[in-house]
Amino acid sequence: ALPSRRFNRQRVDPKNVASIILGGGAGTHLFPLTRRAATPAVPIGGCYKLIDIPMSNCINSGINKIFVLTQFNSASLNRHVARTYYGNGINFGDGFVEILAATQTSGEAGKKWFQGTADAVRQFIWVFEDAKNRNIENVVILCGDHLYRMDYMEFVQSHVDGNADITISCVTMDNSRASDYGLVKIDGRGRIVQFSEKPKGADLKAMQTDTTLLGLSPQEAASCPYIASMGVYVFKTDVLLKLLRWRFPTSNDFGSEIIPAAVKEHDVQAYIFKDYWEDIGTIKSFYEANLALTEEFPKFEFYDPKTPFYTSPRYLPPTKIDKCRIKDAIISHGCFLRECSVQHSVIGERSRLDSGVELQDTVMMGADYYQTELEIISLLAEGKVPIGIGHNTKISNCIIDKNAKIGRDVIIANKDGVQEADRSDEGFYIRSGITIILDKATINDAWNRKGTIESCHGPLREEGSEGGICSILPWE
Repeated sequence: ALPSRRFNRQRVDPKNVASIILGGGAGTHLFPLTRRAATPAVPIGGCYKLIDIPMSNCINSGINKIFVLTQFNSASLNRHVARTYYGNGINFGDGFVEILAATQTSGEAGKKWFQGTADAVRQFIWVFEDAKNRNIENVVILCGDHLYRMDYMEFVQSHVDGNADITISCVTMDNSRASDYGLVKIDGRGRIVQFSEKPKGADLKAMQTDTTLLGLSPQEAASCPYIASMGVYVFKTDVLLKLLRWRFPTSNDFGSEIIPAAVKEHDVQAYIFKDYWEDIGTIKSFYEANLALTEEFPKFEFYDPKTPFYTSPRYLPPTKIDKCRIKDAIISHGCFLRECSVQHSVIGERSRLDSGVELQDTVMMGADYYQTELEIISLLAEGKVPIGIGHNTKISNCIIDKNAKIGRDVIIANKDGVQEADRSDEGFYIRSGITIILDKATINDAWNRKGTIESCHGPLREEGSEGGICSILPWE
């Protein structure tokens, strides 16, 4: 096992630690889920948002000085943070949660916004020179799109014990995903001697290391020969100020610029995180991480009595389930399920599933508001589609964004295995083979009352036709 470096055994006071949560850039990797919301505001696990992960980890770790940096599509993120963490019984003591919204600043090219993760922190570095923050000795920098449970104070304690300038939280990584992350090499005492951001080819192979030093068995080390950065850092405050303001004033990104340069000049340590961690950075990883929560023995669970995850209180009634078949699923509050089948799926708040609906391997975000029974009856009478999923519709391998309206007798199945498609004008995209129904999209009924095809708005095709994404069948 890797020997620990312990020069300073002073117990760290959480009052001297602050965290900065990066609100994310334009969210291109999670598009189209980020069309109208910042990445950390994307729902996960039925009723949470991604921002709840680092926020709850901070609270459970005792860190109560929290800055949230926001920029793109930040309205819903700002609203969620305000509703969830400004009160509601969460005790911050003498701490605070402060949203630092991006502002335009003058630069060489005129007005500019945040240019990267490091630039975002740089533009607000002055907050650590305020009188109320001058006692902050260490700053934890966090991402808003990861799924994990972590005690940040153990991380900070390791950083202080090793008298490091910077400490990076790392995980062992397999060959298939290593090129997607910043990779490190360490010496026998845990100091990072080399950092390479998303290397490819020969550069990737050169970053392989003997991970048995970290306590892995020979078999485990063979399958995970890399050490990857989680994008979770702790800096000495004075080192952070020096790097951003004076040493590298034009460097905009931590992973590709600041960290590789700092490794050459500073004592940068690796902290090996051995629990579950997932980067929710792509549609595929988002989809798989959600469905993994439904397993009988999931690798990650939101529920833990000692370290709960917080989210905005919605004051919704319990879900109503009438004559349904449900297997390996998460059903959130305030849903109405009637004579339907749900398997290996996540159902978000206020979802409505009508009779005959079959859902499999699907992440349904739910709705932001209810439609009354009278409204639903009126819409159906007019040939319109209410929010939710209509009678006899079958859906698999799909993400259904908020407030989507899916009609009756529709099949969404991607039977042809299409990997990528942009059909936004029809209400959907396909990413990595996963059909994504857009927020507020309308997928009309497959058949009218006369039994003929009424519309093909959405991922549909006639049964027996060539190509296409899905199929329409009459369900008696």
